Amino acid sequence: MSSQSLQQPFPATQADAQQLVTRTGLNLSVRPAVAPDEARMSDFFENVTPEDLRFRFLSAVQKVGHDQIAAMLAVDHDRNETFLAFDAESGQLVGIGTFAAGAGGKTAEVAVSVHRGWKGRGIGWSLLRYMAACARAKGISRLQSIESRDNHAAIELERDMGFTARAFPGDPTLMLVEADLADALA
Repeated sequence: MSSQSLQQPFPATQADAQQLVTRTGLNLSVRPAVAPDEARMSDFFENVTPEDLRFRFLSAVQKVGHDQIAAMLAVDHDRNETFLAFDAESGQLVGIGTFAAGAGGKTAEVAVSVHRGWKGRGIGWSLLRYMAACARAKGISRLQSIESRDNHAAIELERDMGFTARAFPGDPTLMLVEADLADALA
């Protein structure tokens, strides 16, 4: 991640999107989502695999609807934010990441989705690392992700980034994956 993205985690305008380079050399342009992005986000989720939708929403979601996208767009830019990652060359939306902090503002849940045609290029890794830096800059000290036990790829990626995984209390089908932002993802 560039030092610029750590210094200015929230672009003032869409023209000020942060530039990231993934581990595979893919150039991304990342910016916060805004209300006019609803249709773009809807189209994006049409291109997320059914399995990834199930993992992202922890249910058998067939289509991400208006209410779910509206919730992703209802951000306060303080405790919660949704980011859009675009391929810098084509301008195509290739990833969406969201973090939302609880009432205390110190712990945030995080989720990332990647377009089916762009998987395996480091987008999820780069977007998660970027969101961690943004969350840290906002005073959030812990990120959590609730994962299906079957989502081996996400759990492994998060472990590689310094997250720890444990059984989710009360549901043997889920894992709670979390990272202390002071220690992990640095």
